[in-house]
Amino acid sequence: MSMKPSDVFFTSFRSYNFENMLQKLRRLLKAAGFESIDFQDKFVAIKMHFGEPGNLAYLRPNYARLVVDYVKELGGRPYLTDCNTLYVGMRANALDHLEAATLNGFTPQTVGCHVLIGDGLKGTDEQIVPVDGDFVRHAKIGRSVMDADVFISLTHFKGHENTGFGGVIKNIGMGCGSRAGKKEMHSDAKPAVERKDCIGCGICLEHCAHSAITIDAGKASIDSSKCVGCVRCVGACPQNAIHSMSDRGNEVLVKKIAEYAKAVVQGRPCFHVSLIMDVSPYCDCHSENDAPIIPNVGMLASFDPVALDKACADLSNAAPVIPGSLLDEHKHRNRHDHFHALFTSTCWQDGLKHAEYLGLGTQEYHLIDIDK
Repeated sequence: MSMKPSDVFFTSFRSYNFENMLQKLRRLLKAAGFESIDFQDKFVAIKMHFGEPGNLAYLRPNYARLVVDYVKELGGRPYLTDCNTLYVGMRANALDHLEAATLNGFTPQTVGCHVLIGDGLKGTDEQIVPVDGDFVRHAKIGRSVMDADVFISLTHFKGHENTGFGGVIKNIGMGCGSRAGKKEMHSDAKPAVERKDCIGCGICLEHCAHSAITIDAGKASIDSSKCVGCVRCVGACPQNAIHSMSDRGNEVLVKKIAEYAKAVVQGRPCFHVSLIMDVSPYCDCHSENDAPIIPNVGMLASFDPVALDKACADLSNAAPVIPGSLLDEHKHRNRHDHFHALFTSTCWQDGLKHAEYLGLGTQEYHLIDIDK
């Protein structure tokens, strides 16, 4: 039996003299039912991505501060959180991760609360959460995420080289997995090099945190026994010479992410916010961001993460392509789906279908524009 459509609330980025963007965000949250949650004396995890230093597309700390202040006003005890990464960069352990957050403006002084790295110093502070999915039986989630009484996701909606787009479900599922959890999700997506396309530039080697890549006779090769499947090399390769060894790698990945997201949200109050702005083609995990592929669209909120991701995908696909962007170069591949045009092997629809099957929500939604 199909679920009834979920309400997804929307406001554009148009702003007038009487209301700035943060005031609009607060009005959006209120319209979407934020105040119906019992925050009184509750620990509230606000999950977001602090951005890899060098990347400038991540959400500004100002948006986090608005959510934090609203939670505190309603009696809650909020903290910002994210879990450590598998790959080379500044977010693979808690000390460097906190330094990265500080460099990008996320400090207790700027956001009004503490920043906790969800899976601890080395990414091993995890809680095993039964989920009984088709691919994951027990998810490995950062303990500081699971300890919260209320869970809020604050998401920067953008493209992603392995999942099509990075939306709410990816922010929750992949983002809240411990390092071991991330490895489990990526395990079916291990890559290999198409040697005829490789130019031996070594950029992939620089992005590998596990010494799995070597350059021999001017060509890269990947040792699958060392590779953990984080697939950073796929996005880093300027020749698109690295691909998943499994035809179903990305399909299984998005389904595992959905199962991890279910482990995070089940059994407690949750609320989700997604901002379609600075829509870079790649994840904010990159230490650079390419030019936006579409104009800024708006801010959305819902209790349903599936409906919210579907609404964001639909609005993004309806938006015009920015000339000169990566999407402009590849729009001929698929003129109806920006994300498949960018990354043809991705399976974002399969992820939403699986999330719906798991009971996370529904792809059917009513879009409610609070400005009308």
